Amino acid sequence: MSCCIGVTPDQAADFIGSPDALRREEFRASGVALDDDSVRYVLAAPAIHCAACIQTIERGLKRVQGVRSARVNFSTRRVMVEADAAMAEPFQIVETLEKLGYKAELFDLSGELTDGSAVTASLIRALVVAGFASANVMLLSVSVWSGADGTTRTLFLYLSALLAVPATLYAGQPFYRSAWSALRSGRLNMDVPIALAVLLTLGLSVYEATIGTGESWFDASVSLIFFLLIGRVLDHLMRERARGGVEQLTRLAAKGAMRIMPDGSTLYVPVDEIRPGMRLLVAVGERFAVDCRLADGTRTDVDRSMATGESLPVSVSAGAKVEAGAVNLTRSVEVEATADAGHSLVSEMVRLMEAAEQGKASYVRLADKLATLYAPLVHILAFSTFAGWMLVTQDWHAAIRAAVCVLIVTCPCALGLAVPIAQVVGASILMRRGILVRNGSAFERMAEVRQAVFDKTGTLTLPHLKLGAGGIDDAALAAAAGLASNSRHPLSQAVTALAAGRGVQPLSVTDVGEIAGAGIEGRIGDMAVRLGRRDFAAAVATGASARAAGEDEATLWFAGAGFALQPLAVEAELRPDAEATLREFQAGGITSHLLSGDTAASVEALRARLPIAAGHAFASMSPAAKVERIAALGREGGPVLFVGDGINDAPALGAAHVSMTPAAASDVGRANADFVFLNASLAGVIDAWKLSRAVVSFVKQNFAIAIAYNTIAIPLAMFGGVTPLIAAIAMSSSSIIVVGNTLRLRLRFPDPKALDVAAGAAAARQERPTTLEVPA
Repeated sequence: MSCCIGVTPDQAADFIGSPDALRREEFRASGVALDDDSVRYVLAAPAIHCAACIQTIERGLKRVQGVRSARVNFSTRRVMVEADAAMAEPFQIVETLEKLGYKAELFDLSGELTDGSAVTASLIRALVVAGFASANVMLLSVSVWSGADGTTRTLFLYLSALLAVPATLYAGQPFYRSAWSALRSGRLNMDVPIALAVLLTLGLSVYEATIGTGESWFDASVSLIFFLLIGRVLDHLMRERARGGVEQLTRLAAKGAMRIMPDGSTLYVPVDEIRPGMRLLVAVGERFAVDCRLADGTRTDVDRSMATGESLPVSVSAGAKVEAGAVNLTRSVEVEATADAGHSLVSEMVRLMEAAEQGKASYVRLADKLATLYAPLVHILAFSTFAGWMLVTQDWHAAIRAAVCVLIVTCPCALGLAVPIAQVVGASILMRRGILVRNGSAFERMAEVRQAVFDKTGTLTLPHLKLGAGGIDDAALAAAAGLASNSRHPLSQAVTALAAGRGVQPLSVTDVGEIAGAGIEGRIGDMAVRLGRRDFAAAVATGASARAAGEDEATLWFAGAGFALQPLAVEAELRPDAEATLREFQAGGITSHLLSGDTAASVEALRARLPIAAGHAFASMSPAAKVERIAALGREGGPVLFVGDGINDAPALGAAHVSMTPAAASDVGRANADFVFLNASLAGVIDAWKLSRAVVSFVKQNFAIAIAYNTIAIPLAMFGGVTPLIAAIAMSSSSIIVVGNTLRLRLRFPDPKALDVAAGAAAARQERPTTLEVPA
């Protein structure tokens, strides 16, 4: 509930003509009371674009008196603040955020999701303008470099100015705005030296072209913006793939339920109005809106996969507890709510996922770590150059020119491209191998893993149910398939699939009826037949059944007049390459674990089939338990990769250092994972791991190239050994070298299809008979 009441009509009238006052009341009303002493406020800050932004906001807000904690979620650009309920003026949070240079808005999930595409479009427009201007200014500059003089030289310089000045001012806006925001809040970021370099070069070029020596560097200023925008666009596109999965989960939750009133009538109530003790009616196919308990005299089958991840339905009867989000499968039931929407399983999973997203958003990439040192170092070097030249020459023109050259050569084009170009090339390589990358920083996090944790159903095993071929003869299977064809239950569908696989034609069954929590029954001629629980089927069995293979593990039983009781055991079918994948991890020093919501016997049986050490498999794990176990493993053995697929795995996918899921996973699972593999084979996990280590290796090489370039270029610029034009060419060359180096990734990880074609061609050449020609 809100921490304070909303604005009354009388108060609203007082606020007319005072938008700030109304905004204060809206912000107060948006707070959510966590307990008697604390309140949570959630704001959106669309200008957040790097790790430095996160650190600036969190540190700034924590200094506000009354603020207990401040966390920034990069993927949703959301700021969550916990403050004292007795805080005199909560609006200080908004004011502080805006003083730090970040416009604050009340968080609106639907509005925020459209922000990324608008920013992308703006960056691409700026890139196109800078590219067009850069190409044309370069063409004009060629004539000047070639020796054009007199009127022709002046004309070309003025034409260059007409192109470069508006293009540089327009295309450089992302850098100018960011730099101004940082300076206004009394801090530095990487965009401050960029903006200074571009604007000083442009201003100096205009001065030289109109008043000075006639020498100008319009091509340098516009080329700087063009190369910097390439890195910014690539980085933005990779970062925008990181989207939270919370909204996906909330869409799955029931919006309300039918309440049974005291007089026996029913009334639809929104989920927020459901309170413990209310009696509710849940129809077949509906999700349970809140955690509840089945009323007396009721029984049904439920799909609890949201809680456990297991696709097998569970039979529940009077008094049994059912979690919010479970699906009612077989009959309408009456239940009693045991919790409100804010304390249900779905709400708990949302909280877990938000906490996981915030933790992952705080990860600092290699480029962001370097950025914290870059900006102050560049300013020190440029100012030292200017001061040194003024001290020695007393010539402000020469001093500014030397300082501008330092700013140009240190422009982080190569540094800015080092990470995103490696991520984009890596993502394209994985795409050809059937793997999608949702988050650029996932490459660095995947390369750091020391442990791999796998879910069971749908991850190590294929998601569909499969029944064992043994245990039931063809005659009984024909009758069972006839019964199963009248039901949409997952196990019934598995029976019909087994019959089709064995070429058994289902018999015609009449008087079919489904008994909630027990099974399905019918008649073949005058004979009663049943498919379901053991005790339910045994009641119509003819004679005693011989002990059959798989009987102990059987989940489903068939019997009837003329048929002995016969078991159908559910088999876990391993994903292709599951064992090979775990052995590759083992060889690479990665420890594998198994987490599942399934029973201990089922989990242990699967562990024994795979290279997973005893004691590294955990059963009956709830979503919260999986998150806790992953956190514990991370503390004990290093960064964790989690591979899972179910709705119940979503918090764990977010909590792990890095995560991966199959394409057949739930929407919530895909939204929370860093990698998604499209093939049935688990080999994609190894591909992503190996390529991620290579991507990080190339990022480090790119940084080394950029640092080596700066080590050589900065002293030359400081001592006047280069002009702004030569500095711009050197800067551009370093960027091209970085790109060329990164493209070597394609040689290390060639296209699998190309390899298949080459192998086929080689095989064809070997099979082709060789003809020897004897010269005359």
